[in-house]
Amino acid sequence: MYSLPNLLTLSRIAVIPLVIATFYVSGPEARWVCLTLFVAAAITDFFDGWLARRSNQVSAFGRFLDPIADKLLVAAVLLLLPAFGMLSPYSFIPAIIILCREILVSGLREFLAEVRVGMPVTRLAKWKTTAQMTALGVLIVGDHAGLGWLPVQALGEVLLWAAAGLTVVTGHDYLKAGLSHMRAQDMKQDGGEAGESAA
Repeated sequence: MYSLPNLLTLSRIAVIPLVIATFYVSGPEARWVCLTLFVAAAITDFFDGWLARRSNQVSAFGRFLDPIADKLLVAAVLLLLPAFGMLSPYSFIPAIIILCREILVSGLREFLAEVRVGMPVTRLAKWKTTAQMTALGVLIVGDHAGLGWLPVQALGEVLLWAAAGLTVVTGHDYLKAGLSHMRAQDMKQDGGEAGESAA
């Protein structure tokens, strides 16, 4: 639990209250501080897995906590951006898509864990996470952080829509895999009940 990769994952969760606090501070400086914290947390997402594999410290605790840390960080920022007027109403749609997908995948993971089936993170899912982190980082800076010459919020919202597209694709892949395991589980259960009836 206290290996370096797991500590990096825990640090990603620990920084979330600090990220939230910066939203309640006005001024462009707060936006840049928030971005710095967010980027630092996003970087740990790469290094915790890389270090775990490199040092042969992959653990059940790390596999459990890593995707949760990502989802907590993304969900917190996705809720705060519209609350503070940093996201246009049209871009609420990709934000909702991303949040719904994360809930769906979490439910699938919980079900598959009960039947002792793992659901590894795919390469495309990693790209999805990267796209989400990039879009949210741009939106955190927004149009109120001293870059008046660049439509930062519009750029961030385009990236958010792109991330939502990847979110839908990866969510469909996970759902398809999960449903196949559910059907297999139902067939196994029906077969067992049929065998008991025949006996």
